[in-house]
Amino acid sequence: MGQVTPEVEQRVQQLRQKLQEASYAYYVLDAPIMEDTVYDRLYRELQQLEIQYPQLISLDSPTQRVGERPATQFTSVRHNIPLYSLENAFNIEEFTAWESRWRRQAPEIDTFEYVCELKIDGNALALTYENGVLVRGATRGDGIAGEDITQNVKTIRAIPLRLNMETPPPVVEVRGEAFLPIEVFEQINQERQQAGEQLFANPRNAAAGTLRQLDSRIVARRKLDFFAYTLHLPAEEQGTPGAGDSRSRGLQENYQLPITNYQLPITQWQSLELLQQIGFRVNPNRKVCSSLEEVRDYYNYWDTERRNLPYMTDGVVVKINSFALQERLGFTQRFPRWAVALKYAAEEAPTRVESIAVQVGRTGALTPVAELDPVQLAGTTVSRATLHNSSRIQELDLHVGDTVIVRKAGEIIPEVVRVLPELRPQDAQRFQMPSNCPVCGQTVIRPAGEAVTRCINTSCEAILKGSLIHWASRDALDINGMGEKLVQQLVDKKVVQSVADLYDLTVEQLTSLERMGKKSAEKLVDAIASSKSQPWARVLYALGIRHVGSVNAQTLTQQFRSVDQLAKASAAAIEGVYGIGPEIAQSVYQWFTLPANQTLIQRLKTAGLQFATEDRQDAYPTSEGNLPLSGKTFVITGTLPTLKRDEAKELIQKAGGKVTNSVSSKTDYLVVGEDAGSKLEKAQALGIAQLDEAQLLEMLNN
Repeated sequence: MGQVTPEVEQRVQQLRQKLQEASYAYYVLDAPIMEDTVYDRLYRELQQLEIQYPQLISLDSPTQRVGERPATQFTSVRHNIPLYSLENAFNIEEFTAWESRWRRQAPEIDTFEYVCELKIDGNALALTYENGVLVRGATRGDGIAGEDITQNVKTIRAIPLRLNMETPPPVVEVRGEAFLPIEVFEQINQERQQAGEQLFANPRNAAAGTLRQLDSRIVARRKLDFFAYTLHLPAEEQGTPGAGDSRSRGLQENYQLPITNYQLPITQWQSLELLQQIGFRVNPNRKVCSSLEEVRDYYNYWDTERRNLPYMTDGVVVKINSFALQERLGFTQRFPRWAVALKYAAEEAPTRVESIAVQVGRTGALTPVAELDPVQLAGTTVSRATLHNSSRIQELDLHVGDTVIVRKAGEIIPEVVRVLPELRPQDAQRFQMPSNCPVCGQTVIRPAGEAVTRCINTSCEAILKGSLIHWASRDALDINGMGEKLVQQLVDKKVVQSVADLYDLTVEQLTSLERMGKKSAEKLVDAIASSKSQPWARVLYALGIRHVGSVNAQTLTQQFRSVDQLAKASAAAIEGVYGIGPEIAQSVYQWFTLPANQTLIQRLKTAGLQFATEDRQDAYPTSEGNLPLSGKTFVITGTLPTLKRDEAKELIQKAGGKVTNSVSSKTDYLVVGEDAGSKLEKAQALGIAQLDEAQLLEMLNN
């Protein structure tokens, strides 16, 4: 522990202030003031100083967002202020009836305003700040008590660890909604599918499951977001007059950190503006409405436009703007009388379960799928719906032949919501998960503490087929020409019984298969041979170890530079890698202990695959931080003439650029290939510069 000098202490404070300002501008104002490379450099400097002088670490330091070790359990905490539910209205007529009820309590009120906010489909959080520092984050629970998930809450970048206030009140309570953006949700499900894990049904469930993770490192990787909507300040904290209602002056041109002038809000709108000033993201699509007609227009507009939002919303929250009128109306036993949730009708439809099929994935997981009488839902024809696992089927009490309600409700995966038992045929059969694998016939197991039933026969054809498809997939070994139909033939005809057998295939063997000519066979043999040059990270991902997605594989290979290092590592050593939790570590450790897998590695080594990371010089010098594309954000759309998308992404990243999946106001360039879709339209609407492949390469060369 080093001796702290005034200069060191001052530098630590300066770094925290700069990083806080940068986070506020990026996450709240959507107006970055600092390049990513600069932020990373300042963050590392602060991190090193705190390692050298641990006595300077504080709860509000940006380095303290992610914990080093998982929690053992969550504790129940009582809320300082109850979190009430909202009364629901499902159409404008019900909203009109709600308005009539509250107006009967205040008949003399002629002029009033509503604040309309989109109802985010996520999970409510209660945040407590003491002297401006976040000290507790809790789930809603039953509204009276919730679970203390402070360490997980700290990982959400849109939640400030310290309020942007010069002299904060002793206690500030903030309420809001944690949610997963749709793009992030789809990425998580893609990674879970690649890792052989069960998919999340919708972003709300995924957010709830994420918040209850004991390992905050997992929470940090899932990139939850947050919108604040309620602010509780003690009444005696009047602040300094001068802030008032900021609708007329605009926040961005006046913001300063920390704020010194604020006024106790007297309306919901002022409260939202103050929340944004002190460091929170507030939904930008809010509106003050002075009549029922304006509320109706807002509601109808977002009923259509919500499909273009980057997050899920299932309605509109309407609140009386005046806090004085809110206080007068008060609460019922369950709801505030001054607010209502004006919900959109869920897109549901009845249909009949014709049968239930059981699929076997590459990790052996058995997934029941309802085969439905086709029905139109959310603009698509739905004929199948996942049932997740046997526990879900038991909850539904589902029988083959049942009439069920299927919902999409803007969600990604169709799901069976409920059964209509009154329409059940007399001969309907209760479904039971099979005790034997439907593919290989071996006995299946359901491990203790898991909801998923698995086939553990490594020779199972379903597992082998899934493993081969995964091995050849784009993010793994990227073997062009090896699709599902070919894999089906290779396994059915016993030509391939292991991924290692791919490297022994001959043109003669392939031409004996249906619809495989000599030229196609030669191309496939060449593609398989080329896959031997894929890097160690891709090979590790391709092995299909449970819970190891492409991102985790990259993380592991940066620490374990060869397969021999990883195979010899203990579970504790693997878990010690930043970003790798105990579940992943145990899975990797156990995989390498199995003799069959050790034999597979040896065969693949003999075939010439890459099982070590070569040390090499990067194409660009990084010491000065002046890379050609430093600080620039790119999105790639369409098919490029010569570069694969992954190759273009790698070139941009090596040159200091950042590649994201969706176009936003933060995007600097859209790289456009053939068959560009909606991303091009959005970029044109936002005035974002477009590059073709030649222009991108010229920029890289310059």
